[in-house]
Amino acid sequence: MNIEQRSSRRTIMIVLLPLLLIAFSLYGLSYGSVSISLQEIWNVFTSNSQPMQEKIIMNLRLPRILIGLLVGACLATSGCLLQGVMKNPLADPGIIGVSAGGGLAAVISMILFPQYSYLLPILAFGGSLLTSLLIYLLAWDKGASPLKIILAGVAINALLAALTSGIMIIYSDRVQAVLPWLAGGLNGRSWYHLEFMAPYALIGILLSIFTIKASNLLLLGDDSAHLLGQKVELQRFLIIALSSLLSGTAVSVAGLIGFVGLVVPHAIRMIVGDDYRFLLPLSIVGGAALVVLADTIARSWFDPIELPVGILLACLGTPFFLYLLKKRRIV
Repeated sequence: MNIEQRSSRRTIMIVLLPLLLIAFSLYGLSYGSVSISLQEIWNVFTSNSQPMQEKIIMNLRLPRILIGLLVGACLATSGCLLQGVMKNPLADPGIIGVSAGGGLAAVISMILFPQYSYLLPILAFGGSLLTSLLIYLLAWDKGASPLKIILAGVAINALLAALTSGIMIIYSDRVQAVLPWLAGGLNGRSWYHLEFMAPYALIGILLSIFTIKASNLLLLGDDSAHLLGQKVELQRFLIIALSSLLSGTAVSVAGLIGFVGLVVPHAIRMIVGDDYRFLLPLSIVGGAALVVLADTIARSWFDPIELPVGILLACLGTPFFLYLLKKRRIV
């Protein structure tokens, strides 16, 4: 691909993805068990609507869409950062154990300490960060190579999944409230959930913008980054910690939603290339758009039941993951 083609593709994506996000958000506001037209949506925001439509939009659909937007942005950003720092397009917070660490902390909190539910984002972030530290220490041998981090992460992911299952078996009488969360979904999410996740999500996404230069330099290789004056190990750890914050924030509200951090950054990378000046912002918007669309489909297309969005995304993400393996696009 020559420079002109890549530049053209980047321009198209910069225009297309925000438009898709707006379109999917409007689709989510209008489509459901009760259909609401665009004119009626406009009337809701101009205080000229019927009470029922206002309640549906303002109390149910709008906060859910905003939460889906932030969850998708967090997961895609987390995956994008991990793929860069580990130089592996198959890195993902769900695959290498970062999400599982936040999930275990969240399960312990919900089952054993439900009175501290307001601390769920902090606890999920703490679980993700501790998991990242453990993976990093296990992979350390005069430095932590990306391959060792991924291998350690896969092993820790299996261990954390076993611990989560063990806690649920021991406290089987309390597990009903946790099961929908484990499947990953936005059912029942409200303004309350948006308020306690938004600060963490927005801070994490904002901080990720400041990693663009370091991420681009790390792609050159550790030796080249050292020669350019970069503190490679410190930067790698800080980026992984930031990824943990983003993943833990998403997990605390939406549960274990997988594959967003894998599919979105990798798909965008194949179109616009590895330059994080374009890859990271487009991944943020793309992740938000994907989760908003998937959640609308999951809650609307399978009436009278509501399919957890995590299940739908797993059904979409697994074939994509296998396609990447088949094409050997893993380096």
